[in-house]
Amino acid sequence: MSRRRWVTGDPGVVNTMDFSSLPRLGVVVPPENPTVEPEFTRLAGDIMRVYSSRFPLVVGEELQQVLHAWNVALPEILSNFGSLELDATVVACSASHYLLDPEGDRDFCDQLSGRLGFPVQSSTQAILACCASLGITELTLVSPYEPWLTELSRSFWEKAGITVDRVIPVPAGDRFDPYSVTTDKIVEEVSGGDIDDDGPLLFTGTGMFTLEALDQLSRRTDRVLLTSNLASVWWGLKVTALPHEESELHPLLRRLRPER
Repeated sequence: MSRRRWVTGDPGVVNTMDFSSLPRLGVVVPPENPTVEPEFTRLAGDIMRVYSSRFPLVVGEELQQVLHAWNVALPEILSNFGSLELDATVVACSASHYLLDPEGDRDFCDQLSGRLGFPVQSSTQAILACCASLGITELTLVSPYEPWLTELSRSFWEKAGITVDRVIPVPAGDRFDPYSVTTDKIVEEVSGGDIDDDGPLLFTGTGMFTLEALDQLSRRTDRVLLTSNLASVWWGLKVTALPHEESELHPLLRRLRPER
């Protein structure tokens, strides 16, 4: 059940120093993902608390079978939060939800939300919600994935009604490994294109560290810069309806205002 309680003398103001009163965002993470918790915590700052649970380690299977197994395991993984009262939860694994297509992904999240009594959202649906808020119908995809998974990602967005006008691959040296991509590599690959274009950039995948790269790129372009983790935190703040000053938000979240 959603907590919806803020400890403060003024009903319109949250005492952000009272950590126990802040919204609680659950997050489900692939077992070897090093990125989600630190990026969520950095983005959420002092206005939301983050609690994580991890998918099981699946050994000896191809990646597509692993992703399918995680979708099957997700209801049980969510139950591992036990009696911890959460206001919302994000499934921070884009790749497994690409397998479901947009409609199946949305239905799956709706079923989980109904079962648990609080909103459950995938990072992919969080991205779609953010794109809808910003009026995004076309974007450039920045992908650290293997080619087949990049193509699955492109197909997902296009089935959701978003045109992918270009794909920028971001390998980690001579292989594709989101967890090993460096900030310099991201900036190099994106800057190799036309950074002065005005189309949005979507950096897909929750495992690629992006915040430092986005900080550098945001100084050079007014393009919308969107990532799986950034959109997920944006959704978490939105769905918990936390009263806050804009100045409290991370600068990358402030860039996602519709009016810009």
